[in-house]
Order: sequence, then structure tokens, then C-alpha cells
Amino acid sequence: MNETLRVIKRRRSIREYKPEQITDSELEAVLEAAIQAPSAMNQQKWHFTVIQNKDVLAKLTDVARESMKAGPEPMANRAAQPDFSPFYHAPTVIIITGDSTSRFVEIDCSLAAQNIALAAESLNIGSCIMTSPELIFESRKGAELLKELGVPDGYAHVCTVTLGYIDGDSPPAKPRNKEVFTYVK
Repeated sequence: MNETLRVIKRRRSIREYKPEQITDSELEAVLEAAIQAPSAMNQQKWHFTVIQNKDVLAKLTDVARESMKAGPEPMANRAAQPDFSPFYHAPTVIIITGDSTSRFVEIDCSLAAQNIALAAESLNIGSCIMTSPELIFESRKGAELLKELGVPDGYAHVCTVTLGYIDGDSPPAKPRNKEVFTYVK
């Protein structure tokens, strides 16, 4: 098996990170992988907001906590926990937004997120691709935060990727359904 296939099979969604920040060179390598993702008609209508500032992450957590309190009971209970972090205490969070008028922007941003996750794995950095932070940005405060964070006008949250060194062991692989293929030869 070649290295690319090994990295794909090894990657897991990580939800426990060490507080140590990833290096600038690792971050740059991961971001370079993001923009190498394919995009429809090569439009590249994505934007990556990289957050490593603890105060900004705390502000995002506060807005998430506020938004989740009004949600379903399990979500509200999770947000009420004293150690709650919507980003699992990852030291680096990348918010991926895309041009709302672009028909394929969700696919394009998702492909970029996958490239981020695979590049991170190849560097022994844990990652988790998340869509739940969308709840943060649906509120008025969340929309204001997007502006504060420099997200271009007309761009909306597609997904978020957490990055950091894994604290503990990587979780085992979950079984994969191999009954999903149809061959037409």
C-alpha cells in the first residue's frame, strides 16, 4: 500500500488535543494542501480563517454556548458543562467559508477540508472536520464575529477543521460498510 492510502486509512476524527500549538511550518503546509483541492471551474470561492488566539477561541465558545442553550436538551446539557469547548480545546481552528452565490461551494470547501485533514495526518497532527459550528454563526453575534474575523461579505460558514497534536491514542477505525458499491462494467 502506498503512503497516500496509508494516510487515508489512518486518519481519524480527533477530539482530544494537547494544548501545544502546531508549528508555523506545519500550518503553512496544511494550508497549502487546502488550496490545492479541486474546485468547480477552478473558481476557488473559499476563504480560510485560521484562529490560534485563545481569546478569540474563548469568544467563539461563549457564542456557541449561548446558541446551544436554546437547542435540544442534549446540546444544551453539553454547552452547560464547565469544560465545554465546541472545538475540543484544539489550539488551531480553521473556519472554512464560501461564496454563498457559488452553486458548488459546499463541495469545494469540503474537498479543501479533506485535504487539510489528510495533510495534517501526514504530519502527525490530529484533525476533526465539523459542521456544528454553523450554529455559532447563525446568531446575530455569530454573524458579527464572521465580520470581525475578516470573512468576505457574502461568504457563509461551510465547515470548520480543528487541528492539534493528539492527546492520547488515536481512536480505532470504525467498521466500514462495503455493501455500497455497484459495478457496471
